[in-house]
Amino acid sequence: LLDEMKGELATGNGQQAMEIADDVKQNLEKILHHGKRADAIVKGMLQHSRTSTGQKEPTDINILADEYLRLAYHGLRAKDKSFNAKFETHLDNSIEKVNVVPQEIGRVILNLINNAFYTVTEKKKQLNGTYEPTVSVSTKKLNDKIEIKVKDNGNGIPQRVMDKIFQPFFTTKPTGQGTGLGLSLSYDIITKGHGGELKVETKEGEGATFIIQLPLSQ
Repeated sequence: LLDEMKGELATGNGQQAMEIADDVKQNLEKILHHGKRADAIVKGMLQHSRTSTGQKEPTDINILADEYLRLAYHGLRAKDKSFNAKFETHLDNSIEKVNVVPQEIGRVILNLINNAFYTVTEKKKQLNGTYEPTVSVSTKKLNDKIEIKVKDNGNGIPQRVMDKIFQPFFTTKPTGQGTGLGLSLSYDIITKGHGGELKVETKEGEGATFIIQLPLSQ
């Protein structure tokens, strides 16, 4: 393309040269976009294969959930000033500290919250008027385990893909907007790393709730 552009410039055909320059720019933008996506996928795969070196320690799940909710919200606001959504916490103060790797549980909570903010933002774009995008995080003690819920009032998850959402590389986001590794990595952290459960309840068109359950004795 550059050789063609030189030729057009040499013959005085400026318009043709400009069109070739635009093609070069578009191709470079595509290369950059796909390079970033490949980088994200490789990093995600490395996280999948890496054995955790984090140490489990007594952790206040309520503080962790509250901190990561605010981190997600303000992080998205920093990237996009037009982003806005209501967020709530409903935290069970009777929960004692739980023996977990805080960085890993924090990563899972952050991923679920970011996904929730994404889906309510997409729904807001589709609807005008009275819809109020809302994400809530709640905790609860259940006998010998604790439960963390991340709930949104977005579009929900179609039933036809429910059995695929925790599979690596599966994503419902448009091409280039997700690697499809976030939920599968979260699933491994909760189930393999902490002996817990990660599941989802959803109603299409009304929202979804992701539920983390962790045993109190680890």
